[in-house]
Amino acid sequence: MLPGQLTPAALVDRHGIACTAIRDLLVDYLTERAVDIDYTTLEDMARALAGLFWRDLEKHHPGIDSLPLDADTVTAWRERVRMVRDRHGIPLRPRVNVHTVFTWVRAFYQDLARWAADEPARWGLWVAPCPIRDSDTDHGKVRFRRKAAMDQRTGTLLPALPALVRAVERQLKDAERCLAAGRETPAGATFITPAGETLLRRAGVSTRVYADDPTTGRRRDLTMEEERAFWAWAIVEVLRHTGMRIEEAPELTHHSFVAYQLPTTGEIVPMLQVAPSKLDQERLLLVSPELGEVLTAVIHRVRHGQAAMPPVSAYDTLERLSSAPMPFLFQRRYGPENRAIPRNYIYTCLGDALVASGLTGPGDMPLRYTPHDFRRIFVTDALRTGLPPHIAARICGHRTVDTTLGYAAIYPEDIINHHRAFIARRRSLRPGEEYREPTAQEWQDFLAHFELRKVALCTCARDLGTPCVHEHACIRCPVLRPDPEQMPRLEEIRANLVDRFQEAKEQGWLGEVAAIEASLAAAEQKLTAMRDMSARHTTVHLGMPDFRTSAGRLTSDPASGY
Repeated sequence: MLPGQLTPAALVDRHGIACTAIRDLLVDYLTERAVDIDYTTLEDMARALAGLFWRDLEKHHPGIDSLPLDADTVTAWRERVRMVRDRHGIPLRPRVNVHTVFTWVRAFYQDLARWAADEPARWGLWVAPCPIRDSDTDHGKVRFRRKAAMDQRTGTLLPALPALVRAVERQLKDAERCLAAGRETPAGATFITPAGETLLRRAGVSTRVYADDPTTGRRRDLTMEEERAFWAWAIVEVLRHTGMRIEEAPELTHHSFVAYQLPTTGEIVPMLQVAPSKLDQERLLLVSPELGEVLTAVIHRVRHGQAAMPPVSAYDTLERLSSAPMPFLFQRRYGPENRAIPRNYIYTCLGDALVASGLTGPGDMPLRYTPHDFRRIFVTDALRTGLPPHIAARICGHRTVDTTLGYAAIYPEDIINHHRAFIARRRSLRPGEEYREPTAQEWQDFLAHFELRKVALCTCARDLGTPCVHEHACIRCPVLRPDPEQMPRLEEIRANLVDRFQEAKEQGWLGEVAAIEASLAAAEQKLTAMRDMSARHTTVHLGMPDFRTSAGRLTSDPASGY
């Protein structure tokens, strides 16, 4: 009998909380939260609150019965929960999901405070200051380290994926030929496998084919070896072509195939309907010819000559629920009946295939693929080959594009290639003559422009190919960039302008007076700009220590012998 879902009371009672009031509070709290979360999250929350939080406090503070905690108690608990310990309390390793535990505890205190406003009689008694700070739930550094580790892992596994595909195909063909040779061999006779091994066919009435290996003395189930090789090949192909989650692949049924007619050409294309798993959102995936061949082989194997796919019931080990009988694609013969393939069997088949492949990575360490690695590889390869991120997000069932980009491992060569492609596209939109080689005269004109920009007071900032619009009245020109070193020269010019201004007034040259006033105002503005620039570039003594006296003490002293 497969275990079913436990009630919130049973989840809390597994941890043996001594305080009845706190036990009842946790049961009521989990009952309220169970409406909005799945069973896996509920079980994780119960383990964090009842086991890692309150039961731990009771072990170190016997008789504790209230939620308000002092600073020393919280600090000690925070340090204890950061480590995974054995049953004797000895630390084994750092806890990877410690931030999740802190988040559940913080949510527990905050939910009680919020619910007390609506139901003070029920929750108001338990309102207490939250012992978890915001910084305790901030896992930014952990997320960045995890992202870097995932990118490094994807960078190692992606180049080895073609070798893995060839390995599982070769293993399947060898297992099929070995099983066929065993079936054709009478009991008690020997036969040679495609790998060159000599096996002895065992006698028996079972429908399975058994053989003995005289070299090792081990009995081999050739039927099981072929079956595991087939499902290892099938899961590798399905995951790498779809990028679906591991919990979604076993839920594919014969009803998942959908025919879609293109509105433009009227062509019928096959689609694969993926049942909602994480975000409760169904999505459709295009069935490529390669994926179609794999799914056809799976259907042909499961039907085994029957007119229809046999309906079976699947048990979800996380949610602890059994589904209604459905024609699941991932099912196999188990004794006299068909059963849905569980998740642990997929891991077993994939692990056996990796061991048999002999693939190694950096340091000659064996490569290890998990089903979720194929999802990261799918996203990375799709974005590298030009698939828009928002389309990749829809294919993978991500709610935001940022989640999809988090799965992708971007390499330096990808950045360089995409930047070069961007420059090429931008150049294609501009006139071609702008990218021709300049002539000798154009190059001389270019250099002459910068030579003409140098004037007495500083540098003229006018653009290339533009004449001086102020008729070389540089002191009035707003594009003149004043040089603080030329301040004495500008002060002489201003003094000369003052003298000319007095002379013009005495002689009654009113037109000259207006022109000189404009020049004087411009000179004052540029002097102010020079003073500001000089003040910004002054050297400030920071009071650095002088080591000359200290260095003198390091000289050898003949009297001391050093």
